[in-house]
Amino acid sequence: MMKHKLFIPLFLVAAFISQGKSAQAQDTVRRTVEIGKLDSLNSTILKEKRRIEVFVPKNDQPGSNTKYDVLYVLDGGNWNTGLISKIQGFLEGEKYMPPTIIVSILGIDRNKDLTPTHIDGWKTSGGATQFLGFIKDELIPYINQKYPANGDHSIWGHSLGGLFVVNALLVEPKTFKSYIAVDPSLWWDNNYIQKIASLKLAALQDPAVTLFMSGREGKEGETMKIDAMDSLLKKWAPAGLTWKSIRYPEETHSSVRFKSTYDALKFSYGWQDNEINFHPMNGIVLKNKPVAVWYFGDTTRVRYTTDGTNPTLGSAKIQSDIIINDGAKITVKQFTNRARYDQVKTGNFTKGKILTPISKPKNLQPGGFLYDYYEGDFNKAEDLKNKSPQKSGLTNADFEVEKLPRKNNFALIIEGVMETKEEGYYGFVLEADKGSKLYLNDQLLIQWEDHTKRNSPYSYILPLTKGFYKLRLEYLHQNKDAKLKLNYLPPSLCLLKKPFQFLSIYNLEPLNRQAS
Repeated sequence: MMKHKLFIPLFLVAAFISQGKSAQAQDTVRRTVEIGKLDSLNSTILKEKRRIEVFVPKNDQPGSNTKYDVLYVLDGGNWNTGLISKIQGFLEGEKYMPPTIIVSILGIDRNKDLTPTHIDGWKTSGGATQFLGFIKDELIPYINQKYPANGDHSIWGHSLGGLFVVNALLVEPKTFKSYIAVDPSLWWDNNYIQKIASLKLAALQDPAVTLFMSGREGKEGETMKIDAMDSLLKKWAPAGLTWKSIRYPEETHSSVRFKSTYDALKFSYGWQDNEINFHPMNGIVLKNKPVAVWYFGDTTRVRYTTDGTNPTLGSAKIQSDIIINDGAKITVKQFTNRARYDQVKTGNFTKGKILTPISKPKNLQPGGFLYDYYEGDFNKAEDLKNKSPQKSGLTNADFEVEKLPRKNNFALIIEGVMETKEEGYYGFVLEADKGSKLYLNDQLLIQWEDHTKRNSPYSYILPLTKGFYKLRLEYLHQNKDAKLKLNYLPPSLCLLKKPFQFLSIYNLEPLNRQAS
């Protein structure tokens, strides 16, 4: 007599899961010293040797193929770079920006390097064109070749450095993705920057970059002449320039760097690294029997469509729930200020029919579940053919995956019959490992692909009637961090608009077939 292996009652939670951040200890004492790599290069343009200090992300591993954004800091050294490094590390930890290489450009003569024109009283002023040429044509290629840079660059400058940053945007707008000007000295040379800004801004051809400018409130802040630049940006900035200008009260020319850097780096990316998360992700829909798709996470600059087209910023804003009355392809997109970090996720909902139940097998009774356990590195269930399991057993209340002999490189095949006592939509959520699959009546519901950043689960919804259904789970465990979880949502909860509020345990009504 054929043996029916029955479904494992692990983690049966009556809710689609909203993925949150894992709690992190807040009281751990950590003492860190940020030390970059001192480096230098001989500049043909400047006709001198220039020193830099490079801070590569802490988690970068030798031999890794990971590439990083680069932030270039003018007036380098501890005065600016030490502050920026700490703020960048905090923002990275809060998922507001990715790991980043910081290049501290150590100065020799800032009055020469950072000013675009020569004025009386500033003997060496007016060398910004050459200094920008050095950064663009010598330093950036050097960093790209020697360090794990991805070609996505930002530049930060304060005071005269801020003047240099704004000038760089106007004359070389495609050199950097983000231009950060902290309390820039836009008074320079009788408002030279403002005089060239209207023509330069009008000539920009969709630069797809960001500009963040900051200043101070009050009379001292007014002397920097940032307001005049704001007016020109409002009138002449092209659509592809995303810009923001802000004034901070009760700050000095020096202290304004802290708040400015925090706000500027957040603005430069315009995102929080939350994975797009909606459930169910795929499914079968009956005509005129609506299904709710619930969206979890930040809604800022998130748009969606239901016809399979790529969303734009003009598409509908995401909602907490999207109602589908027929077949649809949902596409959700989170927009950032850097296209490389935009996220897109799609869900396919096919118009179909209620899945037909099977006839009730003989000798069924409520009870434990049966499983087969295989040891080895398996990429697909077909690899288990003609192999004998190392262990078979009953998945009763005492069964735990963690108690199996191996912690890694094993497979579980769990088959059985479940009884449904309601007619309507049933939701299944599976958290597993790459290559794992969930079937119902031999129909593939969920195929687990590569792990996402936060190992969020896969979900599926389909209409069932009262009766019995064969269920098969192929769990291939390779990733040591992977967990096996199945979450089940009956029709009575699928009809609710916010089912994730309910945490009652629901049973899949498994039935154990006794071998004859």
